[in-house]
Amino acid sequence: MATGTTTRVFLARLAGMTVLDPNGEQVGRVRDVVVMLRGGAQPPRVLGVAVEVQPRRRVFVPIGQVTSIDAEAVFVRGRINLRRFERRAGETLVITELLDRRVRLVEDGVEVVVADVAMEQSRTRDWFVTRVAVRTAGGGFRRRGQLQTVDWESVTGFAHEDEEQGAANLLAAFDQLRPADLAHVMHELSQKRRAEVAAALDDERLADVLEELPEDDQVEILAHLEGERAADVLEAMAPDDAADLLAELPTDEQERLLALMEPDEADPVRRLLIYAEGTAGGMMTSEPVILPPDATVAEALARVRDPELTPALAAQVFVCRPPTETPTGKYLGIAHIQRLLREPPSSLVSGLVDSDIGPLGPDVLLHELTSYLATYNLVAVPIVDDADHLVGAVTVDDVLDHLLPANWRERPSGEAHTEASHGT
Repeated sequence: MATGTTTRVFLARLAGMTVLDPNGEQVGRVRDVVVMLRGGAQPPRVLGVAVEVQPRRRVFVPIGQVTSIDAEAVFVRGRINLRRFERRAGETLVITELLDRRVRLVEDGVEVVVADVAMEQSRTRDWFVTRVAVRTAGGGFRRRGQLQTVDWESVTGFAHEDEEQGAANLLAAFDQLRPADLAHVMHELSQKRRAEVAAALDDERLADVLEELPEDDQVEILAHLEGERAADVLEAMAPDDAADLLAELPTDEQERLLALMEPDEADPVRRLLIYAEGTAGGMMTSEPVILPPDATVAEALARVRDPELTPALAAQVFVCRPPTETPTGKYLGIAHIQRLLREPPSSLVSGLVDSDIGPLGPDVLLHELTSYLATYNLVAVPIVDDADHLVGAVTVDDVLDHLLPANWRERPSGEAHTEASHGT
């Protein structure tokens, strides 16, 4: 395998790198590198690369199929086996398991943290992990945080996988991943490693990732967080997602966490928790874009430009009399983004509302919501109470979440193969 000007490749930099076939077509992206740790000071043998192909399936590409690696891509030859990758006994994933591991230098016993590892090709054309980039973890004469690269045999302690481990270098490797993709990476981790990664994420990033994880993973991660931290993360989540997560917990635990949250953050979550699962109230967000009738088109367009809004929420504004936080004053109608774009910036949104399409109540069931969206070609449904106050909106992605199987975020059952898909 050619690697440009060097035959040494540091593996953390491969995370997320594009994988191309001989025709230059994208196969997928690198998610990890699979190695076999060996006894004593023997360097680990590199077995291959875990590549994510669509739709979010990890497959195994033997290292012998990798023809070259440059600054932008990994090139492979031959047909890729699309069977789902299942790690076999004795195999280790470099990026998700070895990075951030606490080990010791053989020379003086100083504790260091693994920042990266490098592979090199031997005379037999096999690939081995031969170098380790480590950062001092404190103590000794070395300045804290100093980075150095040493031979594999100069480090000991890689077998101690049960010890506490950080996640800074792992997260640096996956820094560019979208929350949904990082959630998929975390779902594949062990429970211990998942808790360590969650602890290393900041509140906003963890909140975004939690919203994309299966319910079991959400509950597990929340249980590992200290109470105040759990409350902070719940506050950073969208109220509907926080309510869905809390609904999975016992009532006393719900109340404990809600009490730790700021009242103005907890109140909308409490309101959402009263609605039954499978109803509009149980699916809606309480934070759609809401404007008073005297707001202008310019103001409306400025609001929907907010990058934090999902495309479905940014597709329209809901016009209501004050107050404009849910539950609002009287609901007046929807102003669609396409209509707003065709009008002068000084026009009032009250003159542009689509009042012919009536709102729905919070007790409406899923099949009625689905029919409503399809009938009127909408991406969001206004939900009002008996007094005609807007209490939230159900978006098309909320509906899809409930139409799909309960475990749709997880690996479909039956896909994991029992045959060996790769070897040593």
